[in-house]
Amino acid sequence: MLFFILFYLFCIAKTEIFSSIATLKMLIGAERDIPVMIHNYIEKEMERLNYLKKFAEEVQMRSENAVADGEDHITHPVNAFLLIKGMTSDWLKVVGLMRSNSADDFIRNVSYQRILQKINYPTQEDLAGAAIGLLRLQDTYRLSTKDIANGKILNSKIRSSALSANDCFEIGRAAYNDYDYYHTIMWMQEAKDRLEKEVRPTASLEDILEYLAFAIYKQGNLKRALLLTDELYKLNPNHPRAKGNVKWYEDLLEEDGVRRTEMRRNIPPLVNMRHDGGLEHSERDIYEALCRNEIPTSIKAQSRLYCYYKMDRPYLRLAPIKVQIMRQNPLAVLFVDIMSDEEARVIEQLAVPKLNRATVQNAATGNLEYASYRISKSAWLKGHDHEVIDRFNKRLDMATNLEMETAEELQIQNYGVGGHYDPHFDCARSLVYEKEEKNAFKDLGTGNRIATILVYVSFFFLP
Repeated sequence: MLFFILFYLFCIAKTEIFSSIATLKMLIGAERDIPVMIHNYIEKEMERLNYLKKFAEEVQMRSENAVADGEDHITHPVNAFLLIKGMTSDWLKVVGLMRSNSADDFIRNVSYQRILQKINYPTQEDLAGAAIGLLRLQDTYRLSTKDIANGKILNSKIRSSALSANDCFEIGRAAYNDYDYYHTIMWMQEAKDRLEKEVRPTASLEDILEYLAFAIYKQGNLKRALLLTDELYKLNPNHPRAKGNVKWYEDLLEEDGVRRTEMRRNIPPLVNMRHDGGLEHSERDIYEALCRNEIPTSIKAQSRLYCYYKMDRPYLRLAPIKVQIMRQNPLAVLFVDIMSDEEARVIEQLAVPKLNRATVQNAATGNLEYASYRISKSAWLKGHDHEVIDRFNKRLDMATNLEMETAEELQIQNYGVGGHYDPHFDCARSLVYEKEEKNAFKDLGTGNRIATILVYVSFFFLP
């Protein structure tokens, strides 16, 4: 059975906007309308102008940058995060300021425009998803927290705004809510550093210190957690938890045999180990090294690679397929120019209305479900949906010499912010791989998968 996927990295149903660039693109135009409505409201309520005007100007600047850059703008992960944050947590602040009679009219107008334009606005889940996507990119490409916060992701030429202390706090809080204390420490510390330099503070130092102290404690740094909580208590003696947390950390240190006089002295270096995220340590290292193109091909293996024109069918004598052998064992083949730009546009138009969050099969239950290790939206297209699909299927037949009658439908994958799929098998495994899955494709009636074709049909952001 042949299995083929088209990857659309252009970043609808119930939103989950973070999992699809296609959905994010729809927000650019919607975001552009918000400043106009906000300015109309400001004219009526001048006494509340300061915060609203600042918000409107920031949104307008981001929107103009997005329009100036075109669709490439949203492929930058920081831009995607800022777009979602601007329309979730920042937007909630605006709503809170406008809970009055005149504000109700404004909110109703925004809601009406949302319905009129058939746009699903992002949710807090989308904000968390965008933040986790940034963290995944940070780990995979070994990016520094400061560089990401400055809008710099290696060699990207797409413009991005620098993150504020509040932006960094939101990323740190998303990590905290995901029990990821490794990234919580990094981003709360960055939020603290940026807050110290801000003329107009965008975040609460009390909140940052509380999150940072607990994350540092969870990573095994009791003395450091105590010092940070001391700082919090000194900052606000009336804080509802600071005094109790100081005693709690002191009691824990005492249980570890640390004398009271030594609890704030001889502070050991910070320990901040990264969680394995469900993958074996070595498997994760290989996976991420491959993403960074750090695993070279040996000279011996390279000597066995070659290119040729495939002309073993009558039709191919007139239009041969360009083939490049990329790897011998297991066999990996590159088909050059297998799809035209026009065909890609048609497939995109067919797929976008059908995109839904991709699922995976639970090995224990056999049920399809969402999984954090697969972040994308997908759609399925059949040959009879359009002549382009039928023509492409026939071309794959000629390229692979595999029968399309037993091939699965064309699957279109649209990845979003930090979209990925952890290492996995496309085929059902036998006992030799420690886990029998012989009935994984039984309902298809076509046997096990023997080959997968991947076609990248649009630009994707790769540091």
